[in-house]
Amino acid sequence: EQSYLPSETPNGLTRYRAEELSLLRGNGEGERQQGDRIYDYDVYNDLDLARPVLGGKEHPYPRRVRTGRPRSETDPLSETGSSNFYVPRDEEFSQLKQSGFSATTTAAVLRAVVPAAETIFIDRNLGFPHLTAVDSMYDQGINLPPRTTDSPWTDIIPRLVRTVVDSADDILQFVVPDSMKRDRFFWLKDEQFGRQTLAGVNPCSIELVKEWPLKSKLDPEIYGPAESAITTKIVEQQIRGFMTLAEAMDRKKLFMLDYHDLLLPFVGLVRQQEGTTLYGSRALFFLTPVGTLKPVAIELVRPPSKEDGKPQWKRVFTPANCSATEEWLWKLAKAHVLAHDSGYHELVSHFLRTHACLEPYIIATNRQLSAMHPIHRLLHPHFRYTMEINSLARQALISAGGIIELAFSPLKYAMQLGSAVYDQRWRFDYEALPKDLIRRGMAVEDPSAPHGLKLTIEDYPYASDGLILWDGLHQWVSDYVNHYYPDPSLVSSDVELQSWWTEIRTVGHGDKKDEPWWPSLATPSDLIEIVTTIAWTASAQHAAVNFGQYAYGGYFPNRPSIARTNMPTEDPTDEAWKQFIDTPEKVLLEMFPSQFQAAVVMAILDVLSNHSVDEEYIGQVMEPAWGHDAVIRAAFERFHGRMKALEVVIDARNANEKLRNRNGAGVLPYELLKPFSEPGVTGKGVPYSTSI
Repeated sequence: EQSYLPSETPNGLTRYRAEELSLLRGNGEGERQQGDRIYDYDVYNDLDLARPVLGGKEHPYPRRVRTGRPRSETDPLSETGSSNFYVPRDEEFSQLKQSGFSATTTAAVLRAVVPAAETIFIDRNLGFPHLTAVDSMYDQGINLPPRTTDSPWTDIIPRLVRTVVDSADDILQFVVPDSMKRDRFFWLKDEQFGRQTLAGVNPCSIELVKEWPLKSKLDPEIYGPAESAITTKIVEQQIRGFMTLAEAMDRKKLFMLDYHDLLLPFVGLVRQQEGTTLYGSRALFFLTPVGTLKPVAIELVRPPSKEDGKPQWKRVFTPANCSATEEWLWKLAKAHVLAHDSGYHELVSHFLRTHACLEPYIIATNRQLSAMHPIHRLLHPHFRYTMEINSLARQALISAGGIIELAFSPLKYAMQLGSAVYDQRWRFDYEALPKDLIRRGMAVEDPSAPHGLKLTIEDYPYASDGLILWDGLHQWVSDYVNHYYPDPSLVSSDVELQSWWTEIRTVGHGDKKDEPWWPSLATPSDLIEIVTTIAWTASAQHAAVNFGQYAYGGYFPNRPSIARTNMPTEDPTDEAWKQFIDTPEKVLLEMFPSQFQAAVVMAILDVLSNHSVDEEYIGQVMEPAWGHDAVIRAAFERFHGRMKALEVVIDARNANEKLRNRNGAGVLPYELLKPFSEPGVTGKGVPYSTSI
């Protein structure tokens, strides 16, 4: 269990150290078999022949583990399919996780939930007839087909299936999410719309408005006039009584969810598919004197179309005080923005940033850092089960015809959208929480402030709790690294460490290898920042965007995964406009996901929000290798104490009536960054790794 830098390896172990790394790297040839321990890289060419390869100049993406399966005869760039996706045996689920999760494991659900849903919902496109039909999924449940020896729903999500007494019938009954338990009408409220950008399941997209007027950076020759239709007059009508727009900009009071430039290039492609639509979108918010975000405007934009000759269409929607029609249009526009945010969350905030981008770190660590290397031992718990989870996602979540393509707005263009974000926006240095907050204008450097940062919004639960966790993690990594690297020259002369960082940059994230923002690795402080960023991403960042998914998405009107129809104000016909005026609720329900889509997504979110019985939480239990060194053992004890103290701080903040984004009647407390949890769907707990 002794850790050694390469230069300090005892003579008797030097050869074995090199031989083991050579075996783990393999020779890049042949198909990997179950039980192999070989780590190598490949592109995402196993999602289906009908999808472009992800990874490379055309569609940049992080690399995944190489399986070596034969190439398709019809498409030599793609691998043939297989029901078993290889992962090195050291990355497989433990027997305890498999048995403890036998009914609710991600693997079982991902593979079985769509066929199971098809036994209930014959028409995949059938929407809900009325809102009470949505509520009946929780109050009364859905009758399942007669039970057989192979009853998929009962097998995969028993938490949601109850057996009717004195009957052979089962009922699929969704558990009422915690947010809905506290306030049945939470999903309708604008204050919840604003609050969830700071304390919901996607709290890392909100950004400060830094320039006015708003303007697109896309080519106006292709996408139409760049100027936003959100004018100073529109904003000042909404914030009248507070301040002028100029004052709001000067005092940093305007914030935005901006999916305009990202989504607009995909609008034409997405709209060629049936059962979905898309806009470029912006949602503008005003920071009120009590620290909450008030939605003030939504802009939806359709680019000009060469196919039908239609010009650019853009429209601004605002919360209306006096007009029933404007109020319903606002609800519909909000559903579109929420669908955009849901898709971005699942494809980018969740899968890209906390799953796909981690896999190259795991592969490089096993290929370049010996198991006796101290940094390998520091990172090892942060990589537990991630490759297995990612392989399951490639099989059924992000694959062609998988759950993402069935139920989220981009449909078959979903992963290409994720690739575009990786290409345009992903930077390793911005994965560090402090730098991400500064980049989005949500914090500024302030040496006199706690953590060295002053938050732009004081009551920003994700950031305020996250910075305490970041600091605790950073201090633990600092203590650990400084113990093994007391002399800065030891970092630059560590051949394994330098090979590891080079391989991450040039191979694992090879599509980004020439970017100037990659941190150098020459000193212990460089290493501390790099390792803390990786550990943060695998633990706290994943927890923040994952374990609240059922709490906020388990009642789908709050976060619809897809908007299926256009706004009634876009090229309206007399008949369509009359239907909207006469039955606006029906128009909203037609826009929402179908019954099939809603059931599939909510079942998946229930499972993804689940902690297994063998979950390992950050700072809770010491790794055996750490306990053999008194200095490291003492450093870990301090880290454990900081995590316990964070739990107390979070409880106190949730009890503080002044913090309205986490306290109040019907408001769900923010607990996603509480380090520890019991098993199940708890809405708290930070595992070391992206383990689900």
